[in-house]
Amino acid sequence: MDASVAIVGCGALGSFQAAALARAGTGKIRIVDRDYVELSNLQRQWLFDECDAAEGLPKAEAARRQIARINAGVQVQAEVADLTATNIDDLLEGAELILDGTDNFETRYLLNDYCVRGGIPWIYGGAVGSYGIVMPVIPGRTACFACLYPEPPSGVQPTCETSGVLGTATSLVASLQVSAALRWIVTGDMLVSITTADVWTGDLRRIAEPGRDPGCRACVRREFTWLERRRRAPISMCGRDAVQIHEMSRPLDLVELADRLRPLGQIRANEFALRFEIPSYVMTVFPDGRVIVKGTTDPGIARSLYARYIGA
Repeated sequence: MDASVAIVGCGALGSFQAAALARAGTGKIRIVDRDYVELSNLQRQWLFDECDAAEGLPKAEAARRQIARINAGVQVQAEVADLTATNIDDLLEGAELILDGTDNFETRYLLNDYCVRGGIPWIYGGAVGSYGIVMPVIPGRTACFACLYPEPPSGVQPTCETSGVLGTATSLVASLQVSAALRWIVTGDMLVSITTADVWTGDLRRIAEPGRDPGCRACVRREFTWLERRRRAPISMCGRDAVQIHEMSRPLDLVELADRLRPLGQIRANEFALRFEIPSYVMTVFPDGRVIVKGTTDPGIARSLYARYIGA
């Protein structure tokens, strides 16, 4: 009950992590996620239901509401936000342990820099197709994410969009992450290794604690370059025909924006976001200036729609 855990990303991994930690009685859970619930998520995102999708609730808020029905004794803080170098200190302040529920290398490098700089343990996890990987990181003791991946992978990489993902693969990865988290909470230690699994073939491998890279940019040279990146590039969202654009540093007045856009297309709105639908595209606008443009994976098209309807 004294533990304070942050979950970054509340999709397939993060939603399972949040539910499992809440059922175990973790005292404080902070959930950071930029997206909203859709019907297509329910195949693998265990905490949500059709009502959440029908309401178009942000995943962080939907998770908060569901956890309140699971264990009212847990304090859940929902942060509907895109984690960036600008806001990471505010969003993760006070977290004693961080679980990775993200779907992109950019956010993981950012998390790694933040955790190594602050000496905060975090647990990396990823899944695509039927394959998953888990690696705890304890700064100062173990290899960090930048030791394992000094640079983002080059070339075309499999994603949920191109390869799909089995819900059983994501639940296995999230279970391993939560198991490591619970061990850390009650003992102050974790078994550190790289664990890989393929739920289709049945292969399960564990690589003993990986050694630190003596030339590592982050944990050896302490160069936290991802914390210095103040501009967020457009992101094609995993498993979605969608692009996130975050061009504005000032908040948006969604009421005023709804009045302006209503003559141009269909509008749905709640206290968390505004959904604007035009032929071929759906734009979900958040108060912090972010927009998720569904109907394209081309950042150029997404930027053009953003500028046309939201403003340059």
